[in-house]
Amino acid sequence: MEDLRDKYEVVIGLEVHAQLKTKSKIFAPDGCEFGHEPNSQTSPITLGMPGVLPVLNKEVVNMGILTGLALNCEIPERCKFDRKQYFYPDLPKGYQISQYDEPICVNGYLDVKGKRIGITRAHLEEDAGKLVHAGADGLAGSSYSLVDLNRAGTPLLEIVSEPDMRSSEEARNYMEELRNIVRYIGVCDGNLEEGSMRCDANISIMPKGSKEFGTRAEIKNVNSFSALQRAIEYEIDRQIEIVEDGGQVVQETRLWDDNSRETRSMRGKEDAHDYRYFPEPDLMPLKISREWVQEIKDNMPELPQAKRERYMSLGLSEYDASVIVEQMGLALFFDEVLKTGASAKIAVNFIMGEIAAYLKEEHIEITDTKLTPENLAELISLIEKNTISNNIGKQIIIDMMKEGTKASKIVEDRGLSQISDESAIKEICQKVVDANPEQVEKYKGGKVQLLGFFVGQVMKETKGRANPKAVNDLMKELLDNV
Repeated sequence: MEDLRDKYEVVIGLEVHAQLKTKSKIFAPDGCEFGHEPNSQTSPITLGMPGVLPVLNKEVVNMGILTGLALNCEIPERCKFDRKQYFYPDLPKGYQISQYDEPICVNGYLDVKGKRIGITRAHLEEDAGKLVHAGADGLAGSSYSLVDLNRAGTPLLEIVSEPDMRSSEEARNYMEELRNIVRYIGVCDGNLEEGSMRCDANISIMPKGSKEFGTRAEIKNVNSFSALQRAIEYEIDRQIEIVEDGGQVVQETRLWDDNSRETRSMRGKEDAHDYRYFPEPDLMPLKISREWVQEIKDNMPELPQAKRERYMSLGLSEYDASVIVEQMGLALFFDEVLKTGASAKIAVNFIMGEIAAYLKEEHIEITDTKLTPENLAELISLIEKNTISNNIGKQIIIDMMKEGTKASKIVEDRGLSQISDESAIKEICQKVVDANPEQVEKYKGGKVQLLGFFVGQVMKETKGRANPKAVNDLMKELLDNV
């Protein structure tokens, strides 16, 4: 299949649904938090009862504008809502209020790892509910389905890219950066597992050099970055196989099964006319003043790319900066440490080293620990003043995370202050030299790398408290004059 892939170019566009973090739904007052009892967050408006009218949540519009600005979109002065007609058990009204020909955001782009990916539009809409398939046979052969309407009416922003991606890796990079952005600007928690961010991938192939796109298939509701890559890879091979066998790819909606690692057909893909869009009669078109847009722009948080560049200007490598930004909790913590004036380099060494390892081992976030930015800054200060060595710092950082104790108190209680007195260190160095005559002879014979052995013995003898530079200098002087 790899050889066959060389004959084709892949064309990928993504439609990402971001669930907006409002306290109430887009057109109704009921809450929209995840995890409540089924059908406990509903109202007559959500249920589409006769005589009810939708009322637009202003915060939804604020978040839509903010996201559009973060994605370099134009914000038109007018947008409107439309009715999108389709019938499904978890759609109470029998239609969805969405935006069709006049969305809130248009003509944007996102720069991802050196590639610019166009964004056609981003539009506001209400979410549908959720079907829970149940019965003795489980999902594969459920004997009945239950409807949970808690999610119905939850505000969504659907972000539609141009078909600018040419590999599953590019698609994943775009999706990851998009999640970073919506999380940093506070409009969506980006939790793919809970469904607050979902992705539909449109995939087609065409012969290399062709200017005409092939027929696309849409893969619905992929819920992880790795699953997105796998689904795209599978779909590319499936379409190539069809074309190579003389067949034609049909336009359809397919479902990705991550257990069997394959896509399977759900239904023929609908076009816009199938939904019979028409302007929502119960909602007036929305006028968005330039003052409104400017106010939101003036208060926009720092975006992930700007944060990466700032970190790199402080001396961090591109890799370290990217890893920290990818984990928003760590980035926000790191920023608080920087505000204290602490060394960025020492701070990032702890964050990328002992702190990250502990968080990974315990499956927790930095906010789940008792470590404060001020305490880490104090630890760094103790190291810079040579009160303790870097190794001692590494030993006590875990206790600081578990107990929330200040570094200075741990150092005092355990007697961990660094030994910098040269006469005391020299005495210990001499003791180590006297105890290892065989290694001394080898050193004098040219095995100068044994210096590390002697330094290690001194550090062991002092339980890591001796000043490493002083030990290194004094030990070399001793050995060179034996």
